[in-house]
Amino acid sequence: MIRKIHPHEHHLFQKDPVRPHIETAFRIAPPNEVYVYSYHNDIDAVICVAYNDNVPANESELRMTGSTVATFYTVWSYTKGAGTEIIFAVKEHIEKTKPNIERFVTLSPCTEMATRFHLKNGATLLNKYEEYQNFEYK
Repeated sequence: MIRKIHPHEHHLFQKDPVRPHIETAFRIAPPNEVYVYSYHNDIDAVICVAYNDNVPANESELRMTGSTVATFYTVWSYTKGAGTEIIFAVKEHIEKTKPNIERFVTLSPCTEMATRFHLKNGATLLNKYEEYQNFEYK
């Protein structure tokens, strides 16, 4: 089950292993959203979504809001397999509730772990830059 984060849960962002430096205000400012996934525990995984009009190449471009591209820019889990579950559950939810979204992409770090994770989940590598890479989920 997924749900949007409650404002009082902003302390979760301190545990973000990918982008702990991104401020709470950006994460929850519309149109951006944060979701939690619960299956085994109270919170099994967290994902942050920014909405853009283009595939962002870096964190500055991530801040250019739009309405056609859902960008998953950080995901972490506390339970094995929950990271995969939250990506697909949130993607499905967005497809049902935001028909204007045309693409689902990531702004991922250039790490072997991120690359393996997204390729294992069926995403396609779109771009690779010095610090970041983009994957797309169809």
